[in-house]
Amino acid sequence: ESSPTAGEASRPGPGVRAAEPAAEPTKALSVSWEREPEPDFYCVKWITWKGERTPVITQSENGPCPLLAIMNILFLQWKVKLPPQKEVITSDELMAHLGDCILSIKPQEQSEGLQLNFQQNVNDTMMVLPKLSTGLDVNVRFTGVSDFEYTPECIVFDLLNISLYHGWLVDPQSPDVVQAVGKLSYNQLVEKIITCKHSSDSNLVTEGLIAEQFLESTASQLTYHGLCELTAAVKEEELSVFFRNNHFSTMIKHKGHLYLLVTDQGFLQEEGVVWESLHTVDGDSCFCDTHFHLSPALGKAAAAMASPQLLHSQVDQDYMVALSLQQEQGQGPSALSDLELARQLQQEEYQQQRPVPAQGRVLPGARTAAERRQRPKADSDCVLL
Repeated sequence: ESSPTAGEASRPGPGVRAAEPAAEPTKALSVSWEREPEPDFYCVKWITWKGERTPVITQSENGPCPLLAIMNILFLQWKVKLPPQKEVITSDELMAHLGDCILSIKPQEQSEGLQLNFQQNVNDTMMVLPKLSTGLDVNVRFTGVSDFEYTPECIVFDLLNISLYHGWLVDPQSPDVVQAVGKLSYNQLVEKIITCKHSSDSNLVTEGLIAEQFLESTASQLTYHGLCELTAAVKEEELSVFFRNNHFSTMIKHKGHLYLLVTDQGFLQEEGVVWESLHTVDGDSCFCDTHFHLSPALGKAAAAMASPQLLHSQVDQDYMVALSLQQEQGQGPSALSDLELARQLQQEEYQQQRPVPAQGRVLPGARTAAERRQRPKADSDCVLL
């Protein structure tokens, strides 16, 4: 998927219907998706999850498919199961499993009024299910990691008791940006930018420029403040859906750290690559196995098939060590300026001390075996912020 780039308020990836500041103000400014032409089936990857063989649905393209994110949660919770020899599954099969799961939900309240309301929610959910594989409207608000403009599709997450998160938040330490963005949603902010640009009031013009700069500088749709708030908000071992870069991912919090489920089909045969850490806003991360231990070097097949974005994310772990040391010294996750400083200082130190890598091809950002042996503590588990 693509993320917004500098110079644009936001440019979603292929297949995304979204407005930019230059768009006509009268058009709907909804961040939504239409599925690109792609196979109507997905390969099933089998992993050992908490001692039980569990399926994970993979995708061959970075398509915006919330259906997979939701279904993988249901598989990891063992609420939906597949035959042990299942290797390929279609969208229709996934939709049928999801429908059965929703219809099996029982209302917790016994009063007649609440039961009728619950049944109406179930009916509404069944009506919007097809959108999970063809398009889903999501309009974030920059005030909180669970703040989205309510759309009918959101009821799917509510009914399944699955939290939907994002990390695109305004830094409260930037009062000008807080003033410019306020409690607006993404769509409302884009409209405001358009209006302010044509205003005769210099204050409004300035506010519009500040808002536009915010969208440009946070084109990854994740901020450090958002990451800190996200880490604090997600419950331990909670399986949830994370929205970023116009893409939906299955997310979990394990021992205080956030991980995203690896669903790229390039890792279909790599059972040791299950989770990808989420600890920076610029895409740097590491791959972990089902026990959240650092994955060994990837096989040639995965290296050849995996998307460039995923390969690029296999980075050195020294930065994470620096973040861990910062935490041990009592600096809270809200000290954003300190986090930036820690990163800069650590990178300078790493450049000075990094040994010459051994001959042979190493994945971008991956450390050699010799480097890993020098820091055995850091490799026993992913050490994240």
